[in-house]
Amino acid sequence: MECCQCQGIESKFDQAYVAKQLEQYQKEGPKKTALQLIEALQAEDIHGLTLLDIGGGVGDLQHGLLKSGVSNVINAEASSAYLEACKEEAERQGHAHDIRHLEGNFVDIAEEVPSADIVTLDRVICCYHDMPQLVSLSVQKATQFYGVVYPRDIWLIKLFVQIYYNLRHRLQGDPMRIFVHSTEEVESILRENGFMRHFHREMGVWQVVVFKRQ
Repeated sequence: MECCQCQGIESKFDQAYVAKQLEQYQKEGPKKTALQLIEALQAEDIHGLTLLDIGGGVGDLQHGLLKSGVSNVINAEASSAYLEACKEEAERQGHAHDIRHLEGNFVDIAEEVPSADIVTLDRVICCYHDMPQLVSLSVQKATQFYGVVYPRDIWLIKLFVQIYYNLRHRLQGDPMRIFVHSTEEVESILRENGFMRHFHREMGVWQVVVFKRQ
């Protein structure tokens, strides 16, 4: 991971941070936004479909969707600590054999990542500086559904992110930044690739969206 943002991701999501996230998941289950995305996809006929989860963290979506009938998962993850945590949790839940793990910045390894019926990015778009490239490459891997959780594109959230997160990271010498990308630009890329918004829900800072191939 040569890009500055990727180095920041590896530094931010270290073993101590990820261990807390895994402990929280084991106690409370998926994050509320992840659970909403799982439920939105459960409303579709996803039994037997394949999943590509980009930046899957401890595997909230992967574990939930495997229980919902998804046949197998590819986990593309840039953080080595998250990758190991996801493997550990998959072993605990008894479906480690259904998940293939690929480590690296998805944009860098996209050519070697196979397509899937469902592609998901849970709080990933906001962690990547080059949104057009990330969304373009990832949607090309989706054959039926594309599910995302990313920040709502409003000025108050943009201001909050700049002051609370990015200024603090800058003062701490942390290269990682959080981005509030244009909703219209994200959806324009998806429309160009044949996907239309199928489900949408706003949850505080976040929006949970499922796109379906037309």
